[in-house]
Amino acid sequence: MELLNDKLSAFGCNNQNMSTVLTAERLWDGKRLIDHPVVLVEDGRLTSITTRTASEVPAGARVLNYPGATLSPTFFDVHIHGAAGHDVMEATPEALTAVGSFLASRGTGRFLATTVTAPLDTTLRALSGLAKLLARPAVDGQARPLGIHLEGPFLSHLKRGVHPPAYLLAPDIAVFDRIFEAAEGQVRLMTLAPELPGAVELAKHATARGVRVSLGHSNATAAETRAAITAGATSATHTFNAMRPLDHREPGILGTVLTDDSLFAELICDGVHTKPEIVRLWWRAKGAERAILVTDAMSATGMPEGEYQLGGFAVHVEGGKATANGVLAGSVLTLDRALANFVAFTGAPLGEALRLLTSNPAAMTGLGDQAGALTVGAPADLVAVDAAGKLIASIQGGRPIAG
Repeated sequence: MELLNDKLSAFGCNNQNMSTVLTAERLWDGKRLIDHPVVLVEDGRLTSITTRTASEVPAGARVLNYPGATLSPTFFDVHIHGAAGHDVMEATPEALTAVGSFLASRGTGRFLATTVTAPLDTTLRALSGLAKLLARPAVDGQARPLGIHLEGPFLSHLKRGVHPPAYLLAPDIAVFDRIFEAAEGQVRLMTLAPELPGAVELAKHATARGVRVSLGHSNATAAETRAAITAGATSATHTFNAMRPLDHREPGILGTVLTDDSLFAELICDGVHTKPEIVRLWWRAKGAERAILVTDAMSATGMPEGEYQLGGFAVHVEGGKATANGVLAGSVLTLDRALANFVAFTGAPLGEALRLLTSNPAAMTGLGDQAGALTVGAPADLVAVDAAGKLIASIQGGRPIAG
């Protein structure tokens, strides 16, 4: 981040009224790649996106040039539990500020605050607190939570991972409605095991209320998975992890996720949850329009090794792994690192790889008006990455953020 710090020193200015021009080798705007872009920012918003040959730099404008880099919309993480020593289920201003500030410094400007299975009353209190925090105006220099991802309680006991078994519940429309109301309608995504009794009915009901359903923590057969997709499911939660293994006679949930072209699919690309060979298999199966990179990050992300919390239970972090009783318990991954890993593991073109943490999660969640694209009039929230996908700069409101 040395280049970023140099720019902060050279252009240290708190005047949001100053025009800023961003230039780079290329720009991914969420739909297409543009060579030699010139991006004009005024009052923290995108005023124009043109090319070097068609533009002139306004007199007195602050110029941020990223030679050889690609500009992109800020990253969007639809599956993250916490960071910087805090868990989103704390549901306090301090927790969301710490998480949001850390994420912004690593290029993630939008996220879904993700819960973990807990006693129902605890979940309801957390959701109520989160809903109030999500209603606050966006804060400069912080990633913006666009809603809530409900991971649990409607998960399989057999594939629960670290979710406490005592608090898992059978799919129940009345319970879901209590959760939805406590969250004041801010639940945007829900992980659901499709084989559980009542899951198909709940998938239909949640979809009708505007919630995207993601299939995961599941031992479902292929037929059970297809039934949930027909009921409205649109994605899969951390593909390969906490899923019935692939079998050539019973493809199960994994075989269905990999071969259904309508379904989006998350992946934790940290080399721990999925090895490079599996990342390449997933990429070949899902392709540039349905693959989504997530972190599943927990409170230890960005912190030293030690003991941390995920929801209400203890997690030990050592050697880049977060575990509880020997079972993987989220990750300490950041999306900028996931992007660089993905490019290294697959050799995918950067323009395609950027889709996986910008336009694809926006399309899956239906939040394309708030994330995943660079459009005139929108907040000037971008990243600059090099050819290998490494983060060079995180920019919010047209101003670089120190990392």
